[in-house]
Amino acid sequence: MRPIWKGYLRLSLVAVPVKVYSATSSHSLSFNQLHSVCNSRINYTKTCPIHGAVPAEEIVKGYAYEKDRYVIMEDEDFDKVRLESTKAVSIVRFVEADEIDPIYYGAAYYLEPDGKIAREAYATLREAMAGKVAIAKVVLRGKEDLVAVRATDDVLVMSTLHYADEVKSASELEELKTNEKVTKEAVQLARQLIDGLQGPFQPELYADEYRDELMRIVDDKVAGRETVVAEEGAEPAKVVNLMEALKKSLAAGSGREKAAPAKEEPKEPERKRAGR
Repeated sequence: MRPIWKGYLRLSLVAVPVKVYSATSSHSLSFNQLHSVCNSRINYTKTCPIHGAVPAEEIVKGYAYEKDRYVIMEDEDFDKVRLESTKAVSIVRFVEADEIDPIYYGAAYYLEPDGKIAREAYATLREAMAGKVAIAKVVLRGKEDLVAVRATDDVLVMSTLHYADEVKSASELEELKTNEKVTKEAVQLARQLIDGLQGPFQPELYADEYRDELMRIVDDKVAGRETVVAEEGAEPAKVVNLMEALKKSLAAGSGREKAAPAKEEPKEPERKRAGR
């Protein structure tokens, strides 16, 4: 892994040199756009409506302060921002983990001590922070992020947090503006169904089946094989009678764990451009 940022984890006068690494990756498959006539990749050229194609060295950043009116920002203008958060993950408060609604969480990162001298201070903070979540601010990728830092057994994990004004209110949802009455019997049956699926969180049990199926189709096309299309699953029926649906679900044993062990990561064969 390569660090995406270097700086300090700062708690009052204690500053620990750290490196930041992305803690997650994506399963998404990447597709290129091609010209259907010759299978050549589509290029994207940056153009100006007056001068046509523009080379990279002539492109500058502009902020629209009014419609069609811009203030030009040079590289040195960004360097003039001298906030502490440009150089440090500055802790401002500690909170309990259950105080943070999961809707606020974003990307996750690992913090690693940067060098031998930093290890003792890092380990000390990690032990002292056990059970607590630190709220801090840091500038990553040109944006000041609110972050949460928590200690696990052997590493400090930093997660970005949405600011309050970035989280939309559910009060805007029209269907939630009426209070529906529920029956005790229906709630009891729903809880039985939920209890049947209760268990520990084991992420290794789950696989990205959509990606696996796409890769199977890709591999079939590369090998010139005919792709066998699986039968399409039936569309879920609309719930007309809630009580009847709950009772049938319990009778059918729908409250059992259905997750299968994650499949081994498929190996991607070397691919040549397919002719038409």
